[in-house]
Amino acid sequence: MLVHLQTLGCRLNEAELETWAQDFQRSGHQITTKPEAAQLIVLNSCAVTQDAARKSRQLIRRIHRDNPQAKLVVSGCYATLNQQQAESEMGVDLVIGNQDKDKLVEKTLSELNLTSMPAQATEPGEFSLFTRGRQRAFVKVQDGCRYRCTFCIVTVARGEEKSRPIEAIIEEINTLHGQGIAEVVLTGVHLGGYGSDQGCNMADLIQAILAQTDIPRIRLGSLEPWELTDSFFELFDNPRLMPHLHLPLQSGSDSVLRRMARRCKTQEFTAIIERLRQQIPHFNVTTDIIVGFPGETEEEWQESLDFIKKTGFGHIHIFTYSRREGTKAATLPGQVNNAIKKQRSAVLHRLAEDMRQKFYQDNLEREFPVLWEGYSEACGEDRHRVFGYTPNYLKVGCIVSRDRTIENQVIHARLTETGQNWITGKLRE
Repeated sequence: MLVHLQTLGCRLNEAELETWAQDFQRSGHQITTKPEAAQLIVLNSCAVTQDAARKSRQLIRRIHRDNPQAKLVVSGCYATLNQQQAESEMGVDLVIGNQDKDKLVEKTLSELNLTSMPAQATEPGEFSLFTRGRQRAFVKVQDGCRYRCTFCIVTVARGEEKSRPIEAIIEEINTLHGQGIAEVVLTGVHLGGYGSDQGCNMADLIQAILAQTDIPRIRLGSLEPWELTDSFFELFDNPRLMPHLHLPLQSGSDSVLRRMARRCKTQEFTAIIERLRQQIPHFNVTTDIIVGFPGETEEEWQESLDFIKKTGFGHIHIFTYSRREGTKAATLPGQVNNAIKKQRSAVLHRLAEDMRQKFYQDNLEREFPVLWEGYSEACGEDRHRVFGYTPNYLKVGCIVSRDRTIENQVIHARLTETGQNWITGKLRE
């Protein structure tokens, strides 16, 4: 049977797709990137915003319209929060909530009466990665969150925290490395809460990965800043752990952070950033900021903007607040006017671009080991520009001869010139 897997939303959704792909292949089925050729389509939906929920519904309808003969399974946050609505969409054969995601392949094959080949028909380690052609893979290490930030619907959809055993994560990473993957990104809903249900923590997990795998590069997904212990910081002494963290700030105003029910004040955030940058020069810290949270006054907005300027970030994901039914923030007074939100967002986008360019400048003339990707752009008849990422997650573009292939290799490059979306580099010969 040909199976097509599709997702909307976060890296965690992508990690789940990769796991499902390998489970389907173990059961003797094939993964196809062509939805029109599939006999089974699985959609991992999103509902982080009202717009994401709308896009999930639209995608369900388009999938059915384009391939009405295929069986359609819908999972993810939209399907969990709106199960009856998802089940009523034309073409949907099965809805599997987040609580049963780890059994999705098993439930799909049994409840839809789809033939499954014996597990030994596909030997472990011989199946190709779902996202083949990529040099990195997302590895889901935990799900759920114990906290309830007032703007977040995902914690409602994902439920309580549940961590995967360290042994299972180690096994998956070793399998991925055996398939040629050079970099893994650890992901979760509340990544820093890993191990809260197993008597261990994120530092324990990373130490085990460093000790029991040979994967060259380990990255961390979005990590709440209040989770970082002394032992965690020490891990960055190992060059296999990449010096880049995405630490969601959400606002640079402590009064707004209180309304968001965030657990890290700006002073504590500053201490974390300073420690990281003292330990590793050019450590890249990226973040999320919500603009126009309910009740955000002009004074609070300016306070937030000043803090962001003072801190400096390599990149900012900017979200204009939109009311999400089912969250506490949707009931808060002082919803900010759309025109004000738009104006503040524009100001922050300009500041974010200035900070990104400054971080580029700060890294010029340095040499980094770069993991080169498969994507390239033609530059004349006999050359092409290849792209890759430094350990601190700077995108680098280098021009090489068209007959030279460096995909999935780590080769040093010196950063020579800033650009709009990447830094020009020169390969070490």
